[in-house]
Amino acid sequence: MSDDVTVLEDEIKAYDDETVARVRVLSVPPSDRFEEGLKYGFHYGEAGADDPIIRFDNHHGPHEFHLGPTTFEIDFPGLQTLYRVWRAALPPEKRANW
Repeated sequence: MSDDVTVLEDEIKAYDDETVARVRVLSVPPSDRFEEGLKYGFHYGEAGADDPIIRFDNHHGPHEFHLGPTTFEIDFPGLQTLYRVWRAALPPEKRANW
């Protein structure tokens, strides 16, 4: 990782039902690709699966919402809003962990 990149949050939880939840937020130099100076991912899915159950990220630049194999470009409402929506989509018994 570059000296210009700072890990702001990186937490992962593996569950007994073979699902995984991960929150990762990096501070990166602002650029055309990462205008806000942030690179993030809010992920929930089956461990090792190709597609998530739900994920918000901007790993490739555009802000995206992944629902299974389908990807939608979205407007960026801010990290707190995305986190709240992601957390609300988790199964109820897993929300307390976040």
